Amino acid sequence: MAEKKDTQVKKVAIICAKGTVEDVYAALVMANGAVMEGMEAKLFFTFFGLDAITKKRMNKLHTATVGNPAMRMPGGLPFPTLLGMLPGVEAGVSSMMKKQMDALDVPPVDEFLDMITAGGGEIYACKLAVDMFKLEKKDLSDHVIDIITVGDFYSMAGGEGSQIIFT
Repeated sequence: MAEKKDTQVKKVAIICAKGTVEDVYAALVMANGAVMEGMEAKLFFTFFGLDAITKKRMNKLHTATVGNPAMRMPGGLPFPTLLGMLPGVEAGVSSMMKKQMDALDVPPVDEFLDMITAGGGEIYACKLAVDMFKLEKKDLSDHVIDIITVGDFYSMAGGEGSQIIFT
C-alpha cells in the first residue's frame, strides 16, 4: 500500500502588487486567515501594493471603478466603466465600500496588519518598488520587517507545504 503524503498547506507567501481596496484586502484576509489557522504567513508588497504599507496611504485606499469588469451597482447591475471616469465617482464608490466594510466590522489596514503580525505573520516590502517610488523604510508601516528583493522573498517562500499566492 502506498504511503499517503501530508499535503496540508503549512506556509503561505502572499504577493500584493495592486493598491486597490479589493486587492489589498484580499491579501490581508488570506494572511490573517492563515495565521488564525496556525500557518506561517509572509506578505510581500510590491509596485502599487506598497500603498497598503506606506504610512501616508495605507488607510486611504480606493476601489477601482474604471476597467473593473466585476464592479456592480446596487441591485447587482453591471457598473458602466465610463461612469468611473466622472469626477467624484471613485471617491463615492470607495466611501460606499468602506461603509459596507465598517458594517461587517472589517478593520482598517493598519489594524489588520496589527492582527497579522500579532499572529506571527511577516510583512516585507519589495526593494525594486521602494527604490522606484523613492521611498525609504521610515515611509513604511512599522509592521514592515525589511525591504527585500524578490529573490530574498522566494528563498523565504519555499519548503514542503508552501503556497505562493499573487493578488
